[in-house]
Amino acid sequence: MTNPEQSFFENQISATEFVGKFYQYRKSSDTLCKISVWGNLAYDLVRYYQVNDYLIIEGYLLNTTYTSEDLNIKTSIEIIANKVYPFALTKKN
Repeated sequence: MTNPEQSFFENQISATEFVGKFYQYRKSSDTLCKISVWGNLAYDLVRYYQVNDYLIIEGYLLNTTYTSEDLNIKTSIEIIANKVYPFALTKKN
């Protein structure tokens, strides 16, 4: 849904965050969620993936409140990703 935003901590550890859609099979609907990625995986995510790519994410699911003024959304799901698998990627120019 959003472009990944990369930031660095004082010890040069990379963190990337973005908003994605979490599909709920039972309700046949989408829920927006915040996805956080750390370390080398965060760097790869910014480098290789873009908006509208489909990814399979393995990680921890948290129930917290996240508000984005840019997108005018509020969500209560956050995923801390350990692994990211490409599913369907758009061609990068």
